[in-house]
Amino acid sequence: MALIAGDRIPHFIATDAKGNHFDSRDYVGKKPVVIYFYPKDGTRVCTEQACSFRDQYEDFKTMGAEVIGISSDSVASHQKFSAHYQLPFILLSDNSRAIRNLFGVPADWFGLIPGRATYVADTNGIITMVFD
Repeated sequence: MALIAGDRIPHFIATDAKGNHFDSRDYVGKKPVVIYFYPKDGTRVCTEQACSFRDQYEDFKTMGAEVIGISSDSVASHQKFSAHYQLPFILLSDNSRAIRNLFGVPADWFGLIPGRATYVADTNGIITMVFD
């Protein structure tokens, strides 16, 4: 079942674009977070979305928030994507789609393409908005 406003962001662990261990407890419940799931690095819409977050990143930081992008792409793919578009925020690799499943993000195009969803959570880790 998909997470909705009022739910708590679940705990998860992943590898970031720099190859570092990421534990959601280091962010969730400590500061506002914007967690967005997207289908694939480098595709037109995903690139536009990432660049939009990049262009507004200072506004998020001013509000004390962290932006976290998640897709099933590899760490190497994230490294290239992040470097090419100068993305200042965290990108996480979810190869097994375990995090996507934890959030209940549905697939698009008859289940063939991983879905797109954005979760905004407050400093307590409670989801305040969901965009899908």
